[in-house]
Amino acid sequence: MPDAPTNAGLTRTLARHPRALGGDPLKRVDPPVFSLTGMVLNNREPSAQQLTTKKKPDWLRAKVPGGLGYTRLKGIIDEHRLHTVCQEAGCPNMGECWARGVATIMILGDTCTRACGFCNVKTGRPQVLDLDEPRRVAESLALMGLKHVVITSVNRDELGDGGAAVWAETIVRTREACPKMSVEVLIPDFEGNWDALRVVMDARPHIINHNLETIRRMYSAVRPSAKFERSLELLRRVKEAGMVAKTGIMVGIGERDEEVLALMSDVQAATRADDGACDILTIGQYLQPTRNHLPIDRWVTPSQFDTFRAEGLARGFKVVESGPLVRSSYHADHQADSLTDIIRM
Repeated sequence: MPDAPTNAGLTRTLARHPRALGGDPLKRVDPPVFSLTGMVLNNREPSAQQLTTKKKPDWLRAKVPGGLGYTRLKGIIDEHRLHTVCQEAGCPNMGECWARGVATIMILGDTCTRACGFCNVKTGRPQVLDLDEPRRVAESLALMGLKHVVITSVNRDELGDGGAAVWAETIVRTREACPKMSVEVLIPDFEGNWDALRVVMDARPHIINHNLETIRRMYSAVRPSAKFERSLELLRRVKEAGMVAKTGIMVGIGERDEEVLALMSDVQAATRADDGACDILTIGQYLQPTRNHLPIDRWVTPSQFDTFRAEGLARGFKVVESGPLVRSSYHADHQADSLTDIIRM
């Protein structure tokens, strides 16, 4: 084992993630029921611990981004200094979505206050809040001429409202600037600050997404600064407000198939309201961003993803996107067409 990181890619990752990967549990969060510390890079020690990544099966081959639509969109994003999860997280569908007029914009900066072991977004102390960001986002989206946008953010736990005011202004400005574009938001849990959630809901995005990411048993290891029940409560409040609710999970990170089915049932039971329960579920293969992120436990087969889709629909989800390369934004424009009142003419 080497005394210090020498691989250039590993060095770049350490610069992006100064906090220990695999999570940095906070005192206010329940203690983990088990630990994956020995399976991820320990940034606190002088020696580097590396994992051998598993070779991807053939069904996980994604196309290299390209084409006129992709190039045009990338130019606007770069010119207006916008951040996208598509780029930050290395989404395998970026080329397809951008060419089709769908993108995921990330607000509140590019530095997250949490350190989830699956995520490749930079972690650390965020910069000063950019209050001009909502204007730039709305004006840029108007230039892009998108059909559908997903707006997400890093966690900003150091802010009293978790960034909800910026969220709301961004949504309002975007809807005014792009009346024919559907707006989906992928929001954090705001640490259970339901007044902050209400501020976001009052801005009236077309779809509200909050990803559970993994099954209940693995929360302490995969999302150490989050709580499974708190995320369920957020989704319940979205449905109670009569809005379109969406969530998503990764598989292949250590869960069992029966636990995925139990999660589906738990979500439907916890979020049921007058107009039904959680509307949309996305399920995709976990892909280890770097060798010092949580390891891949298994490659889930396309046939098992088909089974997950059928089981989700049987449990009451209106739309289930389930496949190896599925991510939160995958086919999000189609979901908006079928479940919202957006008028694109």
